[in-house]
Amino acid sequence: MAAKVGSEDATSINEINVVPLVDIILVVLIIFMVAAPLVMQPKIDISLPKSSSTDLDKTKKPMKIVVGKKGELFVDNKSLDINGLKIESQLKVKENPEVSAVLVADKEVTLAMVTEIIDTVKSQGLKKVAFSIQKK
Repeated sequence: MAAKVGSEDATSINEINVVPLVDIILVVLIIFMVAAPLVMQPKIDISLPKSSSTDLDKTKKPMKIVVGKKGELFVDNKSLDINGLKIESQLKVKENPEVSAVLVADKEVTLAMVTEIIDTVKSQGLKKVAFSIQKK
């Protein structure tokens, strides 16, 4: 005699439960959304010189020029060279003739490099260039 396994009334589960999968995907998406801005920032190790006085108007958004130890140049978090700096400063002056620049340079950067950057920016029409320092 042959025996039946299961009954005809019992229904088998033919579908995959996707709710736990969706929960896991949403958690991973949130983790990536939180971590993405941290990864997107260019990391340059800069050691700023110290000063006891600062004089910068925080209400205006200046053009930020960052120079690393090895001469890497970033303008508003975009990696550029001197020619790119010239073009970027021309665009900023066309947008706002009163725009200023803040130079954030490592203390290991040579005077020649700083002078070349200031000369490039001022030749494009920027009137004010400030230096970023750390307070003592």
